[in-house]
Amino acid sequence: MIKLMRLELMKFSLGWYFISAIIANLCIIAMMIVINYVEASGEMAIKDLEEACVVIGSSVRATFVILAGVMVAKLIIEEYKNKTIFVLFTYPISRKKVLTAKLLFIAALTGAAVFISNLFTAGVFLLLNSSLHIIPGIVDMAFLQQQVLSILTFSIATAGTSLIPLYFGLRKQSIPATIVSSILIVALISSHNPAFSIASIIYVPLALSVVGVAIASWAIRNVETTDVC
Repeated sequence: MIKLMRLELMKFSLGWYFISAIIANLCIIAMMIVINYVEASGEMAIKDLEEACVVIGSSVRATFVILAGVMVAKLIIEEYKNKTIFVLFTYPISRKKVLTAKLLFIAALTGAAVFISNLFTAGVFLLLNSSLHIIPGIVDMAFLQQQVLSILTFSIATAGTSLIPLYFGLRKQSIPATIVSSILIVALISSHNPAFSIASIIYVPLALSVVGVAIASWAIRNVETTDVC
């Protein structure tokens, strides 16, 4: 399985993915600096460091759920639509292993990217905040441990959530439907305001992660009987 995942990595250039990730991370850091100079009703937009980490985390997850939707469209839906996946299915490897490798590759890359990017953006912002004093708050070991654990949990959940667009893409073999569904998921999991924040509730992405894994299992189970000709 690892070998098949490596073949997927070699077959598709991921330069666009890493460039998009870097640009998104820098934009999130810039947004966090600028947003706190915009006051609403005489109060700062973000009141403390914990809320800042929630906003950073939701922004990072939104970025990579959409990028995962693009990858699903590129690695799976486009191949179904263009019938090129039929060539893969002629190899002496079961269809289930081929599709499983693709989905594991997307989920693993998404989870790792969310974890690394969230650590990077939050870390850089906290360092800048210690000098610029943009948001009041104290960063101690307990705070850092809590944030790292939260980032890890949300990263794992996002890895599963990233597979949900597969269902909408396979229904009509539609690339736009795949990407639009990832945007709708982002709208659901990234909602945040001072009164109520879905982005801070881990149970939402965990539930969606279960849905994503179920969709992946459904696709893998049915791939043997799917007519791609």
